[in-house]
Amino acid sequence: MKKTLLKFLAPLLLTLFFSCKDDDKKEQKEAVVKSVVSENYNISILVDLSDRISIKKNPNPTMEYYQRDLGYIKSVSEAFTQHLKSKRIRQINDKMQLFFNPEPLDPTINSISQKLKIVIDKNNASKDLLNSINSNYSSQTLKIYESAIKDDNYIGSDIWRFFDAKVKDQCIEDKKRNILVILTDGYMFYESTIMKDGNRTSYITPELIRKNGLNNKDWEKKFKDQDFGFIEINADLSNLEVLILGINPNKNNPYEEKVIKAYWTKWLTEMKIEHFEIKNADLPSNMDKIIKDFISKN
Repeated sequence: MKKTLLKFLAPLLLTLFFSCKDDDKKEQKEAVVKSVVSENYNISILVDLSDRISIKKNPNPTMEYYQRDLGYIKSVSEAFTQHLKSKRIRQINDKMQLFFNPEPLDPTINSISQKLKIVIDKNNASKDLLNSINSNYSSQTLKIYESAIKDDNYIGSDIWRFFDAKVKDQCIEDKKRNILVILTDGYMFYESTIMKDGNRTSYITPELIRKNGLNNKDWEKKFKDQDFGFIEINADLSNLEVLILGINPNKNNPYEEKVIKAYWTKWLTEMKIEHFEIKNADLPSNMDKIIKDFISKN
């Protein structure tokens, strides 16, 4: 009789045991999801409006580089709105904004960029607002690129100065997940910010890489031994995450991509930025998941 009872109860006990384990896992997963969702995002997008987006100087028959930028921005915007829609209204306290450095001379572009500073909390969050963010970002950023290309007056990109003077004040807030997305080909150059300290510079160009002899198989040893890189910025940006999109190395140097990424990696690491990724100028369809995974921490 006891054997028969045990034979009957054993499968039931096993079922209950694994069911409880599954419930525990489910509760843990829900707790993690709730924790991630309740984070407040502070997303900044820094756009390099240098001649890298010129369809005259840098044409691309597959897809123009400015169109790739627009695709990347669309993915960032969609990740932001998806995050908002995953939260309860009372939890929402998030921001997304767009920057240039230096600011374009065209007042129209600067006016448009003001419309792309979205601050949303429980007081103004609504279904209509959430549903309008993606279309608004797409249409307004298109106007910016079209205006810059039509103007055809590319003054360069002062990314070094942006990190030195603006990132801490404009892109970082307490108790928020601070993400900076940079759209750039990886090169930096601005006439008013040309500085050199030993083998450290505030800029990087194909000419500089070639002049410094970082265009051969021994580039990495020379880079490390002679301390090449960007001039170090004395800042602790450990509460900032950086996603760099659009790296487009000069095709004349097979080592150019690695050199560019080495410059950026060294610089970001010295600023104590732990979570960063540096991606090439791939098609937006190939970058969509990468961008959204970075922002959602998948």
